[in-house]
Amino acid sequence: MAIILRFVDCDGFIRERFFDIVSVVDTNALTLKKEICKVLGNNDILVENMRGQGYDGASNMCGSWNGLQALFLQDYPYAYYVHCFAHRLQLALNGAAKDVKVLWRFFSMLTNIVNFVSASAKRRSELNLIRKVELNGLLDSGELETGRGLNQARSLKRAGATRWGSHYASITSLMCLFKETKLLLQEISDHGPNQQFRGDAERNYIAMMSFEFVFSLVLMDKIMRLTNFLCQVFQAKTQDIVSALNFVENTKMQLQDMRVHGWDDLFCSVVSFCELHGVDVPDMGARYMTGTHRSCQQKDFITFEHYYRVDVFNDVIDCMLRELNDRFLEQTVELLILSSALDPRNSFKSFNIEHIYVNLLRNFIMLISFQMS
Repeated sequence: MAIILRFVDCDGFIRERFFDIVSVVDTNALTLKKEICKVLGNNDILVENMRGQGYDGASNMCGSWNGLQALFLQDYPYAYYVHCFAHRLQLALNGAAKDVKVLWRFFSMLTNIVNFVSASAKRRSELNLIRKVELNGLLDSGELETGRGLNQARSLKRAGATRWGSHYASITSLMCLFKETKLLLQEISDHGPNQQFRGDAERNYIAMMSFEFVFSLVLMDKIMRLTNFLCQVFQAKTQDIVSALNFVENTKMQLQDMRVHGWDDLFCSVVSFCELHGVDVPDMGARYMTGTHRSCQQKDFITFEHYYRVDVFNDVIDCMLRELNDRFLEQTVELLILSSALDPRNSFKSFNIEHIYVNLLRNFIMLISFQMS
């Protein structure tokens, strides 16, 4: 276990110091707490002066009842726990993706396609060769602009498990190389070295050319274009926490606005993408059928438009908004905003006597409640 102390020096600057590495017999919260208190006590640092805790999202660290942060809060009510906001956002958006079945299938198919094409240096070279041929054709016909930094060689990017920014990069790379990837999969499906490669290529081709996959691809590109900026904001070391929280609220407003007014624009983008790449668009007024399309398997009579607008589009945005609200708790956000009134930078430019008063009053009430319990 690595122990790091973060503090404010006499000049008002935030400092971090690596303190110690401790060998622990297990990772139970109570064991970790005892070792931390032991290390601090050996260095004549009073644990009761702790004013903050920062861990990852593991249950033994951030658990509300038996997590390490909860055990410290039971003894020291001012040791507020704040989860890393950048990591918290990654968890929120990944959680939303896992809660919607269509998105779960989409990211599974996306991973299979990218891994199949990128796993072999030969297939990557073939993809680049196809792209060069396509670019030369567009340049000769005058349909493509030329200039410094344009039309560079690209490749499909793999998505990481917890880094949402890598998911966005994976989606944008496939959208840029969609035609080239389609042609490569067709070529391998027809002339692959063996039956296994031909079968895998055909399976990925069928998945990629489905309307559900293209709809999810365009939808997540639009949504993650909003959230990707927020991810970058939280990872900036010089970002003001209050400004970052304002970005969270702004992102929520943009997602809500997209839910209310963004369907028509999204559907037009999906149809344009399908027409460009030869993907069949279903009749949105027709009945949506699941399974093997047998009548006995259908639960409700809904149209394709209802399914993609209500069960996919609205559901995805609702899940993301719910995750953002759950991860960025109102109490933690308000605490950080109130505490920003004590920021010493720029000659205490953020000083706000009302925020300080509210903060002190809240801490006093919490202290009284803690002593009474």
